[in-house]
Amino acid sequence: MRTKRTTGLSPEQFADLIYLVEEEIGQWNPVTGRLRALPLAKAVKATVMYFKNNITQEVIGELLEVSQPTISRVIADLETVICAVLAEWVPDLDEAITGRVVIVDGTLTPCWSWADVEDLYSGKHKTTGHNHQVLVCSTGRLLHISDPLPGARHDTHCIEHSGLLDRLDLDNTIGDKGYLGTGMHTPYRRPAGGELLGWQKEFNAAISRIRSTVEREIANWKTWRITHTDYRRPEHTYQKAFNAVRALHFFKLQSEF
Repeated sequence: MRTKRTTGLSPEQFADLIYLVEEEIGQWNPVTGRLRALPLAKAVKATVMYFKNNITQEVIGELLEVSQPTISRVIADLETVICAVLAEWVPDLDEAITGRVVIVDGTLTPCWSWADVEDLYSGKHKTTGHNHQVLVCSTGRLLHISDPLPGARHDTHCIEHSGLLDRLDLDNTIGDKGYLGTGMHTPYRRPAGGELLGWQKEFNAAISRIRSTVEREIANWKTWRITHTDYRRPEHTYQKAFNAVRALHFFKLQSEF
């Protein structure tokens, strides 16, 4: 199976990832006793393939000729390691936003409806999921993806509770109407029973053109299908999986800038 198709990484990036993981964990197989069902390279591939395609663990197991429980254990073992070894590629927030015009938008990553987890259902999207706040600069470069927040919450609530609102220079920040009242630049809302003035319509059109950059970057991030289709593992594993996917995405982007 071709690396780019199954993992989203170039062959060179995938080889670098295997090297970094091996350096981090040291001995993959035990010195004595039964060997692991998958060698390290295939274990890394199974994990990244899962994040990239969000196909079931049973299918990955069949493709790699191992059982579903083996794939489950491999993902649990390696997702934290992948996050750790790729941490240096995830931009420091304060450094990334300093001196830049920042465009912000929220996006929902869908998940199963866990009965014991509240505030995940988004009325806007008509599904359950986690809200992430995404920041890009005016040239379209991805700067930050926030940790998960409840999908039922409005973008204004999420950006406040993410801590981003206190760290952004709001005079240099642009958002959509979901961020009205936060202090950043947003489109004008049509008054009740009235119409926008001509210059307000022009301003809104300009904001819309600028905001297309963040929408493109969100679409690019969601080529990791686990962020675009339902997350099926237990809810308590989502943060670790997200951390790994965020790190993988920034690692993948390294060759683009």
